[in-house]
Amino acid sequence: MRLFVRPIEARDEARWRELWDGYCAFYEREPDPPVADHTWKRIMAPGVPVHAIVAEQAGQVIGMANYILHENTATIHPVCYLQDLFVDPAERARGVGKALIDWLVAQMGRQGWARLYWNTKENNYRARGLYDKYTPHSGFLRYVVNAASPENPA
Repeated sequence: MRLFVRPIEARDEARWRELWDGYCAFYEREPDPPVADHTWKRIMAPGVPVHAIVAEQAGQVIGMANYILHENTATIHPVCYLQDLFVDPAERARGVGKALIDWLVAQMGRQGWARLYWNTKENNYRARGLYDKYTPHSGFLRYVVNAASPENPA
């Protein structure tokens, strides 16, 4: 069956939310409806640098990727941060993740982005098996300072 990758559309919202919740669970985060609502609104808003694509097969959305286009200080052209990629667990190991990344790589060429990059957990070996086919990991370590909140007091 043919796999098709396309920009997300408003009709994909319910399925995107299911995949988003799966993504959150994979990364051991509780789904947060206000965050999901805010993210969806940004994806749908024109002029906002948050975008999404979906992988569809036989009319069913089976994977999604959220990405952010942004300026940076190392290049003249914008770069693309692939922030979230998730494939329905029943559809894994069938080239869905590869198709989503390939779509972004093709867009990079068409749109003139300087770079496409992403992060993953060190122990996400299954995904890293795919990612390593594109490029070796950068060797950079990621440091995160979160704002104080009731759940995370300063």
